[in-house]
Amino acid sequence: MTTLALRHQQFEALHKRGCFVIPNPWDIGSARVMAALGAQALATTSAGYAFTLGRPDMGHVTREEALIHAGTIVAATTVPVSADFENGFADDPDGVAETVRLAGEVGLSGCSIEDTMMIDGSPAYPFQQAVDRVAAAADAARSLGRPFVFCARADGVMNGAYDVDEAIRRIRAFEAAGADLLYVPLPPTMESLVQIVKSVSKPVNALAAGRFARYSKSDFEAAGVRRISVGSAIARATQQVLVDATTAMLDDGDFSPLTKAASGKAIDFMLQAGRDAG
Repeated sequence: MTTLALRHQQFEALHKRGCFVIPNPWDIGSARVMAALGAQALATTSAGYAFTLGRPDMGHVTREEALIHAGTIVAATTVPVSADFENGFADDPDGVAETVRLAGEVGLSGCSIEDTMMIDGSPAYPFQQAVDRVAAAADAARSLGRPFVFCARADGVMNGAYDVDEAIRRIRAFEAAGADLLYVPLPPTMESLVQIVKSVSKPVNALAAGRFARYSKSDFEAAGVRRISVGSAIARATQQVLVDATTAMLDDGDFSPLTKAASGKAIDFMLQAGRDAG
């Protein structure tokens, strides 16, 4: 069995038991540090990657760029990698299916596709179009002939496009259409998240960011969540350190924020360890 094949099997197995955390790196260095610190799997962040290109989130990265980036994260460590592919870089089902097929080619163990149009206001695709897109993506995932965890996202609650009841209607339909994992980012409350988990039989991913960052892994596990991601939260936290330290230096001549920096040796060690982790 090849190393990649083993990774795909490991990733599928992670979704069949317990609850695990999947951190979201935005470049090779962050991927290797996360792997060195014990991450069992990684997932790219579309926003975090866009920031590295000097671009805003949502629809400003091409499919080709995202695939190349995902491939570099796959090659960076020996742990399984899933990818955040926004709306699949297409409105039509065939285009989304092609994105999943290409995801398989670059060695990914899974990917997620949103039901959000990448235009101003982030409106949701009409219900049937959203379901058809998931069905095409799920068929493409199965046609890879090996484990591939396809995650169908219902982002309308987070974006203000629809309520929790509509999100549940959608993820039930996504499950029936063949999705392996369901995801409703940032519902109003933990009670809403429990309701979401109970509405489907397939595993559910939860986002530990914003108001949900105050909960622990055990809280999510008690809610029935199988996978916990953080999206762009670590990338944004890193950007905040950049803002705070630079502001202190330029506005006040204060370099004290730099006393919290990790040592070069520690980073070098984690980069090496992360490359071989798995």
